[in-house]
Amino acid sequence: MADIIATNQTILVVGAGISGMTAAIEAAECGKQVLLVEKNPAVGGRVSQLYKYFPKMCHPTCGLEINLRRLKANPNVRLLTMTEVTAVEGEPGNYKVTLKTRPRYVNDKCTACGECAGAVEAEFDDEFHFGLKKRKGAYLPHAMAYPQRYVLDPRIIGTPDADKARDACRFDAIDLDDTERETTVTVGAIVWATGWKPYDAAKIQPYGYDRFANVITSVELERMMDPFGPTGGRLVRPSDGKEAKNVAFIQCAGSRDRNHLKHCSRICCMASLKQTTYLREQYGDEGKSTVYYIDIRAIDRIDDFYQKVKEDPNVTFIKSKVASITEDKDGNPVLHGVNTEGYHRYDNTHDLVVLAVGMEPSIPADEFPVKVKINEEGFIEQDEANGAIFAAGCASDALDVNRAVQSGTASALRAIQVVNRVAGAEG
Repeated sequence: MADIIATNQTILVVGAGISGMTAAIEAAECGKQVLLVEKNPAVGGRVSQLYKYFPKMCHPTCGLEINLRRLKANPNVRLLTMTEVTAVEGEPGNYKVTLKTRPRYVNDKCTACGECAGAVEAEFDDEFHFGLKKRKGAYLPHAMAYPQRYVLDPRIIGTPDADKARDACRFDAIDLDDTERETTVTVGAIVWATGWKPYDAAKIQPYGYDRFANVITSVELERMMDPFGPTGGRLVRPSDGKEAKNVAFIQCAGSRDRNHLKHCSRICCMASLKQTTYLREQYGDEGKSTVYYIDIRAIDRIDDFYQKVKEDPNVTFIKSKVASITEDKDGNPVLHGVNTEGYHRYDNTHDLVVLAVGMEPSIPADEFPVKVKINEEGFIEQDEANGAIFAAGCASDALDVNRAVQSGTASALRAIQVVNRVAGAEG
């Protein structure tokens, strides 16, 4: 890796999901030098794992392709993948940041031909697909991955598989001597865009996510619908591969609950409304959706989408917080609870249950490498005490894609003001 050139007029963006990419591109297109770091092997974040956006129901490849084109074309952005921030010292306009870069074992000679993957035998759970399928020990993170470069899983280093990968490469792109690197850079401002992670559904014991194969999460359903996903785009039951035509969607799975996440995650209602359309797409009139909800939080322009879904006769809404889930002898999930509109008890059987899991920050409050003001939900507050460290996207709050992009732009503008003042003071 070449030396990293950064000064107190450089903006560091931590995290290359949709908000981080936006912040980096906007700052770079304003003429600022940007260092963009991402802990994963490729950029794109959670958006790259979606099947479709709401409310337009277009595929994320559209927005990502545009951002990737802008990112690749701008010489003001330096991208470091597999890199994390381990320490931050200093003050606004003059931060010393320590970066740790994990070895990729594949250099920039890689053409993404895939010969290394073909030679390797070891397989591991695929993180991109939430462990719903396997990947090789030499792999491309996903179809739209940028950099378009393979990665060797560190678990194969020192095994015959690593030698097979190296020997299969015709371009001398496999570097088995690659090592972890630590680098210190100076920057003027920091945009913190480390994103979110799905709440652990196994903690919601009454719903049996860790016991029943046919109880999955909303993020897992997104991967199932993707043609490159674990089921090749087929909406089926994990237990037996049968078509899932009768699907229950449970709202607030881990959100608005004092035992789990107290906050509303904002995206869950719309995610489930969107996913009811997947049944229509795949099964037409045979696809039946039932949405179990406390209340539907669809605001502004999103309400139009909600009204459209409500008009679908194949979508049923039951106002209820599901009490528990059991399983019948055929592996069908059975939902138990009370419909609060009339207070009727129900024991409803479905083919599949999808939990609209809540959103929490990717980095726990006690693991931040820098002192910033964090609220009780774990999100970074906009506060003067943070100096020139500005939270963007879901590091700042639970946001949908549109608002995450807006947040990224806003944080970029704040960072630009800081480095402009530095430039003015030194000029």
